[in-house]
Amino acid sequence: MTIQSISISQNSTLTKRSIAQLPINLFGSVTGITGLSLAWREAAKTIGMPALPGEYIGWSGTLIFLGLAGAYAIKWARHYAAVAAEFAHPVQSNFFATVAIGPLLQSVFLGRYDAIVSQTVWIAASAMTFVLAYLVTRAFIGRQQSRETTLPPLLIPGVATLDIAVTGYAMPFSWAHEVNMLAFSIGSVMAAIFVALIFSRLRHEDSVPVLARPSLMVLVAPFAVGFLAYTNVTGTVDLFATVLFYFALFLMLVLSPMVFRTHVPFSIAWWAISFPLAALSIAFFRYARAVQSDMLIGLAVFMFVLLVVAVAVVFIRTVSVILTGKLFEVR
Repeated sequence: MTIQSISISQNSTLTKRSIAQLPINLFGSVTGITGLSLAWREAAKTIGMPALPGEYIGWSGTLIFLGLAGAYAIKWARHYAAVAAEFAHPVQSNFFATVAIGPLLQSVFLGRYDAIVSQTVWIAASAMTFVLAYLVTRAFIGRQQSRETTLPPLLIPGVATLDIAVTGYAMPFSWAHEVNMLAFSIGSVMAAIFVALIFSRLRHEDSVPVLARPSLMVLVAPFAVGFLAYTNVTGTVDLFATVLFYFALFLMLVLSPMVFRTHVPFSIAWWAISFPLAALSIAFFRYARAVQSDMLIGLAVFMFVLLVVAVAVVFIRTVSVILTGKLFEVR
């Protein structure tokens, strides 16, 4: 065998691609894009900006979810061991909850177009969320975990449960209120426990690896989503809701200089910033309207612009990775 043929063989091995490499955390793109569309509606309601671009963004989130669901189903059928490995992983397994968060958000987006479809999606996504929350909690109690793996993605299943209450407030079913209360209770307590554990790990262990640094922004989500869930359940913005909102904003300000650093390389993990920023943007508009503060509305607009830029940049970088085939390269 010649040197040239050896080189060609090595290059073909290095560039081998497989759908088995499709990461579960890519479903975070659906939560971020759909969250942006819902934040756009809030911006249109608050400052009167054109609503149509937000609707296009929401429909793109629908198409992306359907495409990813189909692709991951193929991965499941052809590479079940790879799926099982992701589900067993102490960190990656938490991203399976994004498969449910996306449809939960989509149920709100689609409600403007078809009530039956919206309700069906919400019921299916809520059932999936409760199952995942059960499995995560059971694994958490029944299997010892390393402190090194106690990272912010651990919060995602709890946040997903809170999202049931965020998205289910308008459901017309007689039993919907109790389901929302159940979800709010489970999500709130899960978030409280896991936030304490994660803060303890960050305080007493080595810092989060550079590649996982974007996931720090997930710490904002329980408070921003908690604000939305709490105000939906109670129908008011009271002192506790104010605490949730302002602490979410405070955490975003603390974490942003740690996340948005030039030495943090791009990866699919960057989608972890999108939904927390979207949830905070929506909360910002709602809180600003509730307290009728022009200053806060101005800050909400700034937050919204930051969200648009962040999602646009991550989306463009992701498309580049997909089109070049790097996402599916076997490592």
